[in-house]
Amino acid sequence: MTFSIIAGDPRTGQLGIAVSTANLAVGAVGYHARAGVGLIATQADPHPILGFKGLRLLAEEIEPETVLDILLKSDAGRARRQIHLIDSQGKTAGYTGDCVDWAGHQPYSGFSVAGNMLVGEETVTAMAATYQSHMQAPLPERLMLALEAGQAAGGDKRGRQSAALYVVSTELYADIDLRVDDHADPIAELRRLYQESQKPYYVAFRQIMPTQANPAGIYDPKLIDEIAAQLAKQKH
Repeated sequence: MTFSIIAGDPRTGQLGIAVSTANLAVGAVGYHARAGVGLIATQADPHPILGFKGLRLLAEEIEPETVLDILLKSDAGRARRQIHLIDSQGKTAGYTGDCVDWAGHQPYSGFSVAGNMLVGEETVTAMAATYQSHMQAPLPERLMLALEAGQAAGGDKRGRQSAALYVVSTELYADIDLRVDDHADPIAELRRLYQESQKPYYVAFRQIMPTQANPAGIYDPKLIDEIAAQLAKQKH
C-alpha cells in the first residue's frame, strides 16, 4: 500500500526519503533518519520500533545487510513486513515479506526503491529510472521526481491519500520535513509545498537558524529585515 525511494548524496551528505500511500499520514511512522548515520523505512505494516533499533545499529557502523538481518530476526511480524535502509556511505539493503501484490524492492548503490500493494512492478522501476536520470539535480528534487514517476506509472492500486518528503544532512533537525497527511492528490500537493520551501524567504530563514557548529544562530538585523521584506513580497 506504499511506495518509497530512499537515497543519499555523497556531495552534500544528505539522506532522504520520498513516500506515498493510500492511507492517512504516511509521514507519521513510516521512516526514521539521523544525519550522518542512515535512514530506515518500514512499510506494508510499519514498525517504528525497528526504525529506532536500526538507527542505533547503523550508528555503530554495522553493515546495512547485517542490520537488516538483526531487525528481521527480532521481528515477529516479518512475514508481512517490507523494509529498506541506507547508511551514511550509501550502502543499502532491503526485504519484502509476503505482502499484497505487487510487492518488491530494488536496492542500488546510493538509493533504494520499494513498494507493496502496487499496480505493478513498473511503479518502482519508473522511480529508479527517473532518479538515475537526474543525478545532477539536488537530492530533494530527485526524490520528488522519482515519486512523481512512481505515481504516473500506477502507484498504489487502492488510490492515493498521503505523501511525505524528509531530508537530513548535518543537523539534529531535518533540512526538509514536509507532509501531506490527507489529500485527493497528495504528491501534487507535496510538490507545491516543496516548491514553496525553496523560495528565497524560507531558504534565507534556514540560513540563520542555530546549528551544531553555531548554536547561537546568526543574528543579523539587516538579513532579518531582508527576510521580512521577501516574505511580504511573496504574500502579495
